[in-house]
Amino acid sequence: MGTGLNIGQRIAKARRRAGWDQGQLAAAVSRSQSWVSKIENGHIPLDRMSVLGQLAEVLGIQVAELTGESFHYEATVMDLGLALIPGLRLALQQASMPGGASLIPMAEAPTLEGIAERVEAAEKLRQNAQFTALGDVLPQILRELTILCDATQDTDMAKAESLMLRASHIARVSSSLLGHHDLGWSAVHRELVAAERAESPILQAAARWDLCGAWLHGGEIAAAKDMARRALDDLEPHMAEGDLSVKSLWGAMHLRAAVAWSRLQDRTEAESHLAAARSVASDLPGDGNVFQTQFNSANADIHAVEVSLELGHLRDMPSREVLMNVGEIDSGERQSHFWMCMAAGHMLNGKAELAAESILRADSIAPQHVRNRLSARNLVEDLRSTGKNARSEEIRHLAKRMNLE
Repeated sequence: MGTGLNIGQRIAKARRRAGWDQGQLAAAVSRSQSWVSKIENGHIPLDRMSVLGQLAEVLGIQVAELTGESFHYEATVMDLGLALIPGLRLALQQASMPGGASLIPMAEAPTLEGIAERVEAAEKLRQNAQFTALGDVLPQILRELTILCDATQDTDMAKAESLMLRASHIARVSSSLLGHHDLGWSAVHRELVAAERAESPILQAAARWDLCGAWLHGGEIAAAKDMARRALDDLEPHMAEGDLSVKSLWGAMHLRAAVAWSRLQDRTEAESHLAAARSVASDLPGDGNVFQTQFNSANADIHAVEVSLELGHLRDMPSREVLMNVGEIDSGERQSHFWMCMAAGHMLNGKAELAAESILRADSIAPQHVRNRLSARNLVEDLRSTGKNARSEEIRHLAKRMNLE
């Protein structure tokens, strides 16, 4: 939407784009047509998050599209991390367009050494789903890497492109988890370009692994499955070399394939890929995280729960050993995802109190991850509407923090 529009004009534009007249929008939010008219004409100020959120929800857009900038809750604990998106969008546009580096003003030339440490720090923020903090650093990292990739040659160019791939991966996952899948595509495209420029089979495998992730997030399951299969075929000849990165990417690709096949309801293929991943993980470090894959035994266990959930049969609760392993993984996002899967499984089995315990645990680990997930928001809504249990009051407070009230 145009940056020169006020909130009322943005609401009118979103309404027309949805094919609604003022009366239809008014009915959707239980207001009068006169109220909608006054809002769109700027005669009534619109600065309450609850009303903005309601309008955005019925129009099928993000609150940021109505405000014209990223929205911040007054309390940090309520901030969903959407402040990251506008700066990230511009930085990725500059990184992807021909001559983009010339459009970036820079007071001091960046260096590879300095930026490598910042990429690593940004990776930790992303893996803990700290999107608000990430918004303070990631766009600038991408801008500096755009300049470096344009200015360096030979081995330094390959190093710069490798860092660009890592930073773009941070951007892709963050965008997908925040619901901006179009931006995720821009990021993964830059990863593929980085791998090609660096002429590195390992970087190509890392980019393909993330491409599978983008397709899974976007619901393109068959495409994700086909890419995983192709990437595994291309990696197989390199497995005999014993390279840790190759083995990790091979295993991580099997996990992508397992999720894809489980969503296609093919239990045999899903469990075959899961078994292959577990076999590789058993020979690798327990804290493995090559190219941010978090490929290790604990993450294989997390995927096993997700696969069972997708197939519709969370057969048995994970063992105490699995729960301990998951607790040790160095990624708040992965731990939180595990507990969200557990919550969904318990809800599927009619165990509302256990579901409540699991979603509350997920939220305590990585709140910005949980509160941006539609599945988590739907589950909290369901829990709030079920009969009372020992965690009902906490669920009600979580619903309020999610702006579901």
